[in-house]
Amino acid sequence: MPGGEEPLLRPGSPTSNDSAIAEEDALLTGERTGKEDITSTTRSKWREIGLFVWALLATATVVILAVVYQHSQTTGKSAESDSIPTGKRNLIFMVSDGMGPTSLALTRGYRQFTDKLPWDDTLIIDEHMIGQSRTRSSSSLVTDSAAGATAFSYGEKSYNGAISVLPDHTPCGSVMEAAKRLGYTTGLVVTTRIIDATPAVFASHVRRREMEDDVALQMIGETHPLGRMVDLMFGGGRCHFLPKSNEHSCRNDTTDVDIPYEIDRRFQDSTYPPLKSTALKALEALSAATKDTEQGFFIMIEGSRIDHAGHANNPAAQVHEVLAYDETIATVLDFIERTETPTLMVSTSDHETGGLATARQLHPTYPHYLWYPSVLANASHSSAWIAHQYHLYLDALSHNTSASTDETTLKNEKLTFLITLPHSNLGIHDASSDELSTLVSAPAIAAYSFADMVSRRAQTGWSTHGHSGADVNIFASNRDWAKDLAGNHENTEIGEFLRRYLGAEEEVENVTAELREKMDVTHLGEIPQEGERLDGQDHLDHYHGDHRKRCTGCGA
Repeated sequence: MPGGEEPLLRPGSPTSNDSAIAEEDALLTGERTGKEDITSTTRSKWREIGLFVWALLATATVVILAVVYQHSQTTGKSAESDSIPTGKRNLIFMVSDGMGPTSLALTRGYRQFTDKLPWDDTLIIDEHMIGQSRTRSSSSLVTDSAAGATAFSYGEKSYNGAISVLPDHTPCGSVMEAAKRLGYTTGLVVTTRIIDATPAVFASHVRRREMEDDVALQMIGETHPLGRMVDLMFGGGRCHFLPKSNEHSCRNDTTDVDIPYEIDRRFQDSTYPPLKSTALKALEALSAATKDTEQGFFIMIEGSRIDHAGHANNPAAQVHEVLAYDETIATVLDFIERTETPTLMVSTSDHETGGLATARQLHPTYPHYLWYPSVLANASHSSAWIAHQYHLYLDALSHNTSASTDETTLKNEKLTFLITLPHSNLGIHDASSDELSTLVSAPAIAAYSFADMVSRRAQTGWSTHGHSGADVNIFASNRDWAKDLAGNHENTEIGEFLRRYLGAEEEVENVTAELREKMDVTHLGEIPQEGERLDGQDHLDHYHGDHRKRCTGCGA
């Protein structure tokens, strides 16, 4: 090779030759060469760093969520409460008195039968269920309406019979009183007496729920230390607001003045409007009254007579009451869609009534799995209305029968009448001799007897004429705003939520302090004795309606 010229192929070093040989072997054998890929190594290191950072952030997130959850469990208030709208807003609180989950199942099955609907067709209210409520009172595992509604109005448990009074017999402020003081316009709409337990707790305070005359005076502001707390009231019980000198007054007596059962009311539509109509009228009035105000309105609407149908063990009356309540729910939801002010509807029951079951074992033999909605469809009136007709007949019979008429003749006349009465109004044409004999011998409980005739044939069961300790459902028009009520809760938590939604938590306590300072103890009533019944009712099912034609001594 000439001097100074570079070779065309530079001889490699022993190391590079060894590397080349190793690579050739790797190609032939498929084994790794042992030579590191710098790029691959770098990527691997960054991947490890990324995984470490991700794990660190994930751990921190879990810790933060755990702390937030623990805080919400400790304080009883979740971060979800922040979803409640701010500024001007309305609250519609609805109470389906005495309606348990089985009441809905009964009504749903009845409606599917009568309207020929598919088995998966549901009620309007079914679409808005978000949770359930536990209902016991401070004095019993089975609450009454007074204690149940006090839990809603104040947010604490109290004893059966207490109207916004705590177990120590001191008054407690209601969410409606607090709302009124904060500038909200307030209203009550019910299908029972406006001074009955559920509406009473929102605007009065007595130690015994039987003190309805005193409740009436407080509700109009006459004896309430803070004045009148309710701007609008629709319901029965007008006679409790009239002086005893007025011929239509029922003060200091036991006359009941509720709106008739829906199954009977539909024949007196011009006299007694349905709940959906009175609710809508109230909502429109409150909406107009708050059009130019800084605060909205708060209203309580109660489907009161679901409870009465449960007390009567009357399945035909109950399905019509629940349907009327469902129609009212639909009316309220439509109103909410149309109003410009943010409005929330929350609905629940204070308790279940009757221990209803959609099945009944009538004989020792093992029962079939069924019940018959067709039997309920055959009833055109409530058992209370039919009993009222029976009492009218007995009243006329006593006036038109001579003293010389023997008992056998009288009994036969009654039996003849009693055979036609359930046939014409209940569609029952096979009344047994035992059923007829009971009606003749015990006319005072005729409403219960007629109801049982329907229940047995429909195979619907009842465990009591009183309340039960069953959990009840919670419904809401807006799941996000009412997230705090999702799941299973004490009834007191519903009361706490109502306060929170209205921004009235502090004001409820202010009202409570002022009531304890200013309220005349004579208006609270005497402290009840241990074990004393405080409802002041005879617990029989009475007919309500045709008040202008009431007779004396006819079981009205």
